[in-house]
Amino acid sequence: MNTAPRPLLDRFGRVHTDLRVSLTDRCNLRCTYCMPAEGLNWLPKAEVLSDDEVVRLVRIAVERLGIASVRLTGGEPLLRRGLPELVGRIAALGPEVSLTTNGIGLARTAVALREAGLHRVNVSLDTLRADRYAAITRRDRIADVFAGLAAAQAAGLAPVKVNAVPVRGVNDDEIVPLAEFALAHGYRMRFIESMPLDAQGAWDRSTMVTADEILAVLGRRWELVPVDRHHPLDGVRPGAGGTPPAEEWRIAGTHTVIGVIASVTRPFCGGCDRVRLTADGQLRNCLFATEESDLRALLRGGADDGRIEEAWRATIARKGPGHAINSADFVQPDRPMSAIGG
Repeated sequence: MNTAPRPLLDRFGRVHTDLRVSLTDRCNLRCTYCMPAEGLNWLPKAEVLSDDEVVRLVRIAVERLGIASVRLTGGEPLLRRGLPELVGRIAALGPEVSLTTNGIGLARTAVALREAGLHRVNVSLDTLRADRYAAITRRDRIADVFAGLAAAQAAGLAPVKVNAVPVRGVNDDEIVPLAEFALAHGYRMRFIESMPLDAQGAWDRSTMVTADEILAVLGRRWELVPVDRHHPLDGVRPGAGGTPPAEEWRIAGTHTVIGVIASVTRPFCGGCDRVRLTADGQLRNCLFATEESDLRALLRGGADDGRIEEAWRATIARKGPGHAINSADFVQPDRPMSAIGG
């Protein structure tokens, strides 16, 4: 007889139901706020989890730990060979499956991913200008992103969410144009405060455009009506005790929703229901964690499911109350965002 899994709890009573799985640390862009022009030292193939290893860990998470949603990330997850097949195997386990991508390869994969069981996509796009996109990403690929967004929407990967990180003096003049673009195409716009997760360690708080500033700009263009954070309009629910990362506002008189993720100035750590697995099988209980648990070693060392479950629970039990970005004691993780997975 099947029984419900015991909740994955930390010492603060937070229930973890959302798993972020990085499929690769590699990326086909070289965004200035993420990595140097020459890229990074990528993981050797032998250190990256195989499809079978990813599926086994997700199965343990779903069956034994109560994970209800899985987001596939990178690097750039569309660089993973055989991705539709892997998505299908994960979806067959029962969780909601979504994907965060730069969108470059989405036009040719959106239909296959949807047919495999992918539910939604988040596409990163920080500018609508081709010249500025090339300057930010060091690649001239914005046309591919626009095509990927349209293909995702046509394939039914809805709502298609567009993620932008406004940076002062770089693209902060495009907050309204980006929102208008999303409105015109039926996408869901989300603005994200920049975070200290770049490989160069050059993050500067003074260039971060805060949530309050973003909302002030949007508020001069539209009347914004707050959306209940625990009853989002896209029908996606957080797990028990969890809080969606985006605060959302509806444009008055429409069904259009704009989200703002204020990880720095209005952190939502108290309701966090997320846990992260890196491409090389390291479990992280926080995006900004400075410690990891090596699940890959357990997998390859012959550990049974029960032993892996114990390690997983022990990692979450050690989770702190928050990321402490706003504390003098904050220490930036050794891994950049591209190696952690968003």
